[in-house]
Order: sequence, then C-alpha cells, then structure tokens
Amino acid sequence: MAKEIEEIEEKKSNKFQMFIFVFLIPFLFLVTVALVVLSFAGVNVFEKSKELGAQIPFVSSLISEEGTQTEEEWEKSIIALEGEIKDREAKIEKLESEIESKDAQVERSNLEKEQLQQQIDELLAIQEENKRAFKDIIKTYESMSAKKAAPIITAMSEQEALKILTTIKSDQLAAIMENMTAEDAAKYTELLTAENNQE
Repeated sequence: MAKEIEEIEEKKSNKFQMFIFVFLIPFLFLVTVALVVLSFAGVNVFEKSKELGAQIPFVSSLISEEGTQTEEEWEKSIIALEGEIKDREAKIEKLESEIESKDAQVERSNLEKEQLQQQIDELLAIQEENKRAFKDIIKTYESMSAKKAAPIITAMSEQEALKILTTIKSDQLAAIMENMTAEDAAKYTELLTAENNQE
C-alpha cells in the first residue's frame, strides 16, 4: 500500500514537473523576449496593454480612466506640497531672522552691561580715591596748627568748610574755632548744629 501511495505521488509530481518544463518556462521565456523586442522597437507595451484591456468588457471596468485623474490629482498635490514647502521655508527664514535679531539684541545688552559695569568700577575707584584724598586733607588739617587752619577754613566755601569741620577731631575743631573771628565761629557753630540735627 505504501508503494501505491508513493507511485501516485510520484505521478502527480511528474505531471507538475512536466507542466513547468513544457509549458510554463517556455511561455515566460516567450513573454520576456516579446517585451524586450517590443521595447527596442519603441512600443510602450504597458500603454498598449491598457488600450487593449479597455476594449475587453470585463477588463475595461477594472481599467478605468482614474489613471488620468490620479495623475492630475498627483500634480495638484505636488503643487500644494511645493507651496507648503515654500511657506514653511519662508517661516523658517523669518524665525531665523528673528533669532539673529534677538541674538544681536542680547549681544548689545551684554556690551551695554559691560560698559555700565566698567563705568561703575571707574566711579567706585574715583570715589575711593576721593575718600583717600579727603582723609589726607583731614590729616593735614589735624596736623596743622589751629592758628594757620582757621583762616584757610574761613576762606573756603561753607559747604567745603563744613565738610572738613564735621570730620576733624573735636579738640582740633575747638582750637580752630578759638582762632576764628567771633562772627565766623558763630556762623560755623550754627552750621555744625544744623548738620548734626539733620543726621
């Protein structure tokens, strides 16, 4: 029984092999050769097959004229996509220019900040220098005799004189006031009192 089954299967496979070797392979070869020859002859095989298929009743319903419509639709969609690409490129350029202007603004702000910081540092340095110079002036007046300091202070503007008088030591102040005229001593005493009341 096993032999019979093998024989039946062998006959079936032999028939299938026979079909492939005798019919299918030669048919595919002929079709390939025909396609190559027609292509070299300048015939568009696929267009011709479309035209012939349109003449056959059942095949013509499968091959409709949607091909031309789809080409038009493709062209429209390509045009729309190109327009969209151009719009996006314009937006990108606009955003890039905005970024560049913002970067320029940031750079300008940083430069202004650096310049202002430099000016502040210079002003602080000048202020420190002025403080040192003023301290030196105060030391000079404190080391000077009261007899010589009194006429110099009365010759100054009230504001400058008051600044010196409020800073020097109290014993030196008293000595300077003794060497001023009564009128100047009264004036500066009044100014010193007003200055102390403001503080």
